[in-house]
Amino acid sequence: MKNPIEHLNKTFDSRIRLGIMSALMVNAEVNFNELKELIQVTDGNLASHLKTLEENDYVKVHKGFIGRKTNTTYTITKDGEKAFKTHLDALEKMIRALD
Repeated sequence: MKNPIEHLNKTFDSRIRLGIMSALMVNAEVNFNELKELIQVTDGNLASHLKTLEENDYVKVHKGFIGRKTNTTYTITKDGEKAFKTHLDALEKMIRALD
């Protein structure tokens, strides 16, 4: 059997990206301010991590308006869901191997 560490995805090493992906796995969509509050990070920090996830095709960005205010929401892509589940499975296998 392959070493579970080989299935860890470097993209999810960051606690911020881990938080973003976790939030998107359990919510159909999350807006920027909700993510910022949930993960407790600055606008710039969150934006740069979201950009990395978007560039890897793990997150889809939806820009729109509520009244005159811009509203940016994020959803997880099928590739993102698959990659994140693989990453979580590898973490779980590593933890179980320590028992």
